[in-house]
Amino acid sequence: MSHADPVRRPLWRDRNFGAYWVAQSLSAAGDSFAYIAVPLLVLHATGSVAQMGLLTAAAGAASVGAGIFGGILVDRYDRRTLMIAADLARLVLYSLIPLAWLGGPQIWLLFVVLPICEAAGMVFQVAAVTAVRNLVDRPRITEANGRLQATYAAAAVGGPLLAGVVSARFGPTAAIAINAASFALSAAGLWLVRLRRPDEDAGGDGAVGRESRLAEFLAGARFLWHQPVLRSLTVLLSVFIFLTYGFTDVLVYHVKHDLGGSDGTVGTVLGLAALGTIVGALLVAPLRRRRGFGITWIGAHTVCGLAIVGIGLVGDVRGVTVLTAVYLCGLSVGGICSMSLRQEITPDHLLGRVTSAFWSTHYSLGPAGAAVLTWVASRYGVTTVTLVAGAGCLLVGISGLFTPIRRAGSEPMVRRSEVQQAATSQAS
Repeated sequence: MSHADPVRRPLWRDRNFGAYWVAQSLSAAGDSFAYIAVPLLVLHATGSVAQMGLLTAAAGAASVGAGIFGGILVDRYDRRTLMIAADLARLVLYSLIPLAWLGGPQIWLLFVVLPICEAAGMVFQVAAVTAVRNLVDRPRITEANGRLQATYAAAAVGGPLLAGVVSARFGPTAAIAINAASFALSAAGLWLVRLRRPDEDAGGDGAVGRESRLAEFLAGARFLWHQPVLRSLTVLLSVFIFLTYGFTDVLVYHVKHDLGGSDGTVGTVLGLAALGTIVGALLVAPLRRRRGFGITWIGAHTVCGLAIVGIGLVGDVRGVTVLTAVYLCGLSVGGICSMSLRQEITPDHLLGRVTSAFWSTHYSLGPAGAAVLTWVASRYGVTTVTLVAGAGCLLVGISGLFTPIRRAGSEPMVRRSEVQQAATSQAS
């Protein structure tokens, strides 16, 4: 049987990938409950969008901090085991919220639980991204990512819709309890997955355990810096994340406060808008094949900026829903493109650290952005926030035309000289 046969075989017939696919879908379905339940919980207890932003900022800061060490853990230890441990930790922590809320609102507990859960979630995400490399052949990475993201998005359609109904009928704490239970199902599914042995990339000496943690993290950062496209992506996405990290909080507040929607309306808006993520996940592979990485990524982020501007200009729930779907479609296409590129050109022994360095760097401004955006929304209104943030995102997309991103098309695999350079930097 030829080496090309696995590429032609449909991914849905790969039982190992299928088990991973189901586990991730269950986790995503639970996450979609917390996606609106946590902001609603804060809004019910305080009525403050600024308080929502402060909690998002605290959780984001913990996530960034965990990202520094997440890649080291992923490159040093078994990726599947780390994902199961992260799921079990979040199961326990999220379960505390509905139990504590039986005695009344406990906002302080959210500021303890959510940052820890976000830190565990960051480790899980780094491991999940790198695990794709050990599930499918390299030519199928973009397709696998697209299918995973499409399934996550499908879960995100039904999740918010159901979470809105549950929150309206039983309260947001019930939705958070369902989120907690989903992590138990995800951990059970991951137990059935078997990852391939890591590729023996040139320059990989398995010596990750002999270095200081800072040196290990910097090895990933150096690889990013020496890759012109990845370097440009990191800088531009740092700005993009600053402008959009608090977008969900602003959107929930806008639907509830400005448009007079209920909890069910919030769930409906976010659920239907998630259809845009599905469309983006299904479009990304053919778009990238036909237009190349650069045009696809730049176009996706330009669309995001235009959609955010539009959200500030329309004054009804239907228009907000449609434009949020357009935004999520662009976000999906751009995110899958950049994630697939990293997986394709990074040596396996550096993949966890490169992923964590990438995320930690461009998410570092996110917590501050969330605090600023929600404060501005509370003081000057949502329209001001969306116009400024949308214009900024539009500039991010346009700026890509003046970077190596524009010339990136069908990227070659990492060259041996680049791997050796990364290994030399790692050892120095």
